[in-house]
Amino acid sequence: MVVVFDPQNSGIAGNMVLGAMLDLGADPDITTDLMEYSGSYFGDVTVKIKKTKKSEISATLAEVKCKDKDTITYNDLIGRLEKINHENISKDVLNFSKRVFKTLATAESKVHGMNLNDIHFHEVGAADAVADVIGTAYCFHSLGFPSKRIYSLPVALGGGRVQNVHGNLKIPAPATIEILRGVPVMGGPVDFELTTPTGAALLVNMVDEFCTNYPLIINRKIGYGAGDMDLEIPNVLRIVMADSTIPMDKISILETNLDNVTGEVLGHVFDRLLNEGALDVSLISTVMKKNRPGHLLRVISKPHDCDRLSEVIFRETGTLGVRVLPYVHRNILKRKLIPIKLKIKGYTRIINVKVGMINDEIINYSPEYEDAKSIANELKVPLKVVMRKAEEIFKVSINNQELDE
Repeated sequence: MVVVFDPQNSGIAGNMVLGAMLDLGADPDITTDLMEYSGSYFGDVTVKIKKTKKSEISATLAEVKCKDKDTITYNDLIGRLEKINHENISKDVLNFSKRVFKTLATAESKVHGMNLNDIHFHEVGAADAVADVIGTAYCFHSLGFPSKRIYSLPVALGGGRVQNVHGNLKIPAPATIEILRGVPVMGGPVDFELTTPTGAALLVNMVDEFCTNYPLIINRKIGYGAGDMDLEIPNVLRIVMADSTIPMDKISILETNLDNVTGEVLGHVFDRLLNEGALDVSLISTVMKKNRPGHLLRVISKPHDCDRLSEVIFRETGTLGVRVLPYVHRNILKRKLIPIKLKIKGYTRIINVKVGMINDEIINYSPEYEDAKSIANELKVPLKVVMRKAEEIFKVSINNQELDE
């Protein structure tokens, strides 16, 4: 399953994310309780969850009213967060919340040229931000979103100007655009602040990939989170839960350039990496610094195997560095081995055919190499003949719908 955030109409704010997740089925009573409880460490917080309409679109509004006890530094805020003890605030929820606040504080420190530890939370309001972030973190995990592939469409920023403690500023706020560095954004469509620093910080800590259009999905459920303002446009954030037509998983890619390793060592490390759990290994001839011939070693691995396989590369090759591209996603076809009967030279043998499928449609197929090699060696038949005959038989079976799966 995948999740798509759609902030291209009315941007994104903390309570909009929260409302959309509640609209998708997160528990409103638990969410309200832990928001008011965690917010009480920073001020007086009252939360009301209700259904509303924005330009005739039904949405869930998370109405948060609060009053801060005092301004607070980033370090003090993190310290208070760690003291919160609530049965529904798990370690994962707390760690996610801390990452969001670090994103906020880092952006503010860059904008103001200050040390991270000197940043005070006054513009966003500590109690308000904590309630929004903790509540969203709980909903995010209770809906199982961390295990799903999460996309976001371009973010609408709004326009016009806003008055704050730094003066009369043009939208977007400096912290907002700093947080959204590298994210596709657009101004408008109205002259109001549509995307807040808290909303932006939540988004970048949840999303795996930003895209300009909806990916190919099968929509299953839609949630709408309402913003506070009544605008000439529907002031809602849309979150779509969907199935992907093509399954995906997360991988890491490890790379290093080698110019002083013998062919014997390269062959050995190739085999060892596969034996240690690498999903795939490739060696690519290349030209390196000072026109020296060399090889690019590239390894595809599961994220949790990344450190262990890096150590194998270090120890076996003597390289001084391994590049890691973490959490790359790959599209994968559904795979299945289908046995067929192969008649060749008067003998009947069973050979497996590996097929790739989208839904129930077979997209490609190929006889299993090891099966074909075994039959070729046994019957003294060229391997290419075994492979070709197996493909022909399988193709006829598909056309006649004779496959026994």
